[in-house]
Amino acid sequence: MVVRPNVKELPGPKAQEIIKKNFEALAVTTQDPDTLPIVIDHGDGILVYDVDGNVFYDFGSGVGVLNVGHAHPRVVEAVKKQAEKFTHFALNDFFYENAIILANKLAELAPGDFPKKVVYQNSGAEANEAMMKLVKYGTGRKRFIAFYHAFHGRTQAVLSLTASKWVQQERFFPTMPGVEHIPYPNPYRNPWHIDGYAEPDELVNRVIEFIEEYVFRHVPPEEVGAIVFEPIQGEGGYVVPPKNFFKELKKLADNYGILLADDEVQMGVGRTGKFWAIEHFGIAPDTIQFGKAIGGGIPLAGVVHRADIAFDKPGRHASTFGGNPVAIAAGIEVVEIVKELLPHVQDVGDYLHKRLKELEEKYEVIGDARGLGLAQAVEIVKSKDTKEKHPELRNEIVKEAVKRGLILLGCGDNSIRFIPPLTISKEEIDVAMEIFEESLKAALQ
Repeated sequence: MVVRPNVKELPGPKAQEIIKKNFEALAVTTQDPDTLPIVIDHGDGILVYDVDGNVFYDFGSGVGVLNVGHAHPRVVEAVKKQAEKFTHFALNDFFYENAIILANKLAELAPGDFPKKVVYQNSGAEANEAMMKLVKYGTGRKRFIAFYHAFHGRTQAVLSLTASKWVQQERFFPTMPGVEHIPYPNPYRNPWHIDGYAEPDELVNRVIEFIEEYVFRHVPPEEVGAIVFEPIQGEGGYVVPPKNFFKELKKLADNYGILLADDEVQMGVGRTGKFWAIEHFGIAPDTIQFGKAIGGGIPLAGVVHRADIAFDKPGRHASTFGGNPVAIAAGIEVVEIVKELLPHVQDVGDYLHKRLKELEEKYEVIGDARGLGLAQAVEIVKSKDTKEKHPELRNEIVKEAVKRGLILLGCGDNSIRFIPPLTISKEEIDVAMEIFEESLKAALQ
């Protein structure tokens, strides 16, 4: 039997007290108690139970972390077993076998017929920081190209790559110099304002031409170490580029000896129905940055990269907790669970996409429904004709949804992402779509 969400009061009395104490004790800038006033007590798969007994569907997967769901029993057991042996033994100074086992699994899953190595970190931002150091050290080149609307983290160096929202940059200038940004080929909201429908080939050609004509007019291409990208832009709105985009980008990169650095922190580990999202596009990047979901909720991240750009001297790069043994144990189990789930993700992902497309046809304010696997989103607009963004309505929909027990997260300026745990069933998707439609109607009133 499918358990349905059940919300009586939000926030309830216990939650109100904890939220008040939270802002007194913690220096946080991203939590919004007016939109998502949820204080979790425990989770189970797709379900979140708060301290007042309310029950929710987590269609945010802990912000992209819980691909295998809350408290997956196999992950919990792996963590318990490892914690009973040892919880830390710094991988930058010592050795343990599980770190090698997971690295070999990740390298084997990564596309590309070339030797690979892995460097472990603790977060997606750290993984991208390590990637930048690898590129600089391994190629001798110091410049990077990234994309507008990209999100690669908030630490000081990778903040230079991030171009999602200006608030992430405010009062932190100067960031690391040497990064150029270019438009991302968005089939729905193309950056060149081409009249009518923009053909995929035309969008791709415009990006390649922009690099050749504008970036390489003032930046020597032989100084560019890597083009950094998300295979699907996450915080930028879950934008899926044209199918041939990365093949054309790779041709350009290979022509100038530039590496391709693939940020899979949000889209990797089975989210799109492939273990790595870049597998949908038929190329082998030179680096893959991973994080979020790989540890099943335990902090773990890193880079799978070409072996020929590896740090080759002690002290070049290190992390006290990168590759923590408890996180590694969780990661090994997560990899196996996700591999088993991939056919299911493709099936239920197609079903979720179909349901969202039906709503797109039904409602004038849903301008576009898009995605791969269980990385889906809708873009909220004032009308389909103008495509004018409607962030206020998007925010109201999210608020109405959580009142009814459906946790949704915004992305981009005006989109809503649908990223439930990969274990979700079609019956649970039907319940979520029912709640989403009710929330949309309530927000429109």
